[in-house]
Amino acid sequence: MTKRPGILLAAPSSGSGKTIAACGLMAAFRQMGKNIRACKCGPDYIDPMFHRTVLGIESENLDLFFSSKEELREIYQNHGNGADLVVTEGVMGYYDGISFGSMNGSAWDIAGVLELPVILVVPCRGMASSVLALLKGFLEYQKDSHIRGIILNRISPMLYPRMKEMLDHGLVDMGHPEVKILGYLPEKECFRLESRHLGLVTPQELTGLKSQLQEAGMTIAETVDLPEILKIAEQAECLEEENLIKKEVNGKQKVRVAVARDEAFCFYYKENMKLLEQAGCELVPFSPLKDMTLPEGCCGLILGGGYPELYGGRLEENEGLRREIREKIADGMPCLAECGGFQYLQDGLTDAEGYSYRMAGVIPSESSNQGRLVRFGYATIEAEQDGAFLKKGEQIRVHEFHHWDSTDNGDSCLAVKPDGKRRWQCIHMKGNLMAGYPHLYYRSHPELVERYVKACAEYSEKGTRR
Repeated sequence: MTKRPGILLAAPSSGSGKTIAACGLMAAFRQMGKNIRACKCGPDYIDPMFHRTVLGIESENLDLFFSSKEELREIYQNHGNGADLVVTEGVMGYYDGISFGSMNGSAWDIAGVLELPVILVVPCRGMASSVLALLKGFLEYQKDSHIRGIILNRISPMLYPRMKEMLDHGLVDMGHPEVKILGYLPEKECFRLESRHLGLVTPQELTGLKSQLQEAGMTIAETVDLPEILKIAEQAECLEEENLIKKEVNGKQKVRVAVARDEAFCFYYKENMKLLEQAGCELVPFSPLKDMTLPEGCCGLILGGGYPELYGGRLEENEGLRREIREKIADGMPCLAECGGFQYLQDGLTDAEGYSYRMAGVIPSESSNQGRLVRFGYATIEAEQDGAFLKKGEQIRVHEFHHWDSTDNGDSCLAVKPDGKRRWQCIHMKGNLMAGYPHLYYRSHPELVERYVKACAEYSEKGTRR
């Protein structure tokens, strides 16, 4: 049994301020000299990338659609090893789950599985007594809400003392004296984060973020009771380690795999990369924007998601690399490509302004902006034919979130939403290529990784025999 001091920050809805509250708290605790780890509930790539790049804090996704409860505990325990505090940010509204009307996979569900105390971030602009009604609903909607503290957002320093006094009395009167009002976030520029169609912009696009969050941390040190938060974090229960499930993959073969990593390709699940390394992959980063050739000695290719639509001109200009990738895949180099990586492999890409650019030309199709969210959320895909990495009838769990769409999304697999009410064909599986819009979660079908590594090793041997 191991103690992991931790808190989960949640909110009544998206846009309530839980992201900046989580980042500001982590910055404040870092300034106190604490060793911090971050987590994000749900499949979001952007917040964990933000935590690593801007705050310098290692971050992990916690997701009950992708992972079993046992696996989630394992991921959390391993990630928090050696930390003074693990700060987890919730997803959507606190009780909002994987499908409409369900609490499965919600921040509340994850807090229960990990036995974490919850701090609710409540936006207060335009409210006074109504905040008590909101708190009563959130505290009593479930028998154990896990909520142990409240941070008020968007409130003036002059109003906060009166609001705190009213809420303290109100919580006692409602029978919740254990819930503490912990402080507030004032209306300041440092508590505003720029956003766009995928949520937060990527860290590379934001300027002055480190100094902004440093200011947010210093402000929070004055307006939020950090010692009380640490006391609440100590209420996190010990988790059993001996019962944790570990999915192993065959790691006998060693292969070098080129992984696209730059401003255009930056979305990767940390657990996916860990599983590849465990299976024997040496992951070698390269930039489709800047590098003229693939890394030397690589026998596999991974093209993740990101923002190729923002860099169409630069990707087109790198003609030599596009040609090399096209030729290597045609020669049988194993390749996994998803979302932005899938768009890069097509003949062309049209950006939001209507400008078209030539891409790698591996898949005879075009992608363009649809002006709306095309497909969003979780799904399970099932292979409808045998592929190199996924065999007919096998399933893997995925997530989609994109405004672009392709003239040919593939028909090798069938995607089905968790409630079964929507399904669509997707994924190109041809030779050693598997490409499509869905982001795959490898741990939900680790055999895919085993087959990918084996194919990379065979491709390497083929090259040696030439």
